[in-house]
Amino acid sequence: MLIKAKVFTCAREEAVIKKSEDSFDVFVEEKPLMGQANKGVIRALSAHFGIPEGRIRIVKGAREPHKILEIMNEK
Repeated sequence: MLIKAKVFTCAREEAVIKKSEDSFDVFVEEKPLMGQANKGVIRALSAHFGIPEGRIRIVKGAREPHKILEIMNEK
């Protein structure tokens, strides 16, 4: 499944807010330096969906606040 995420870095606390069926706002504490925020996004979505971090990957937007991520469900 593909989802869209708008990432807000340097937030006070981590949060995932569902905007629609496939769109989320993701707030992470990390700064957007050297991939730290991307790791935070994957960690936050992993906790939100209850799946391992290895099942989430950034498809598009690794250097942008608007990202497309793939959530790989177990089958």
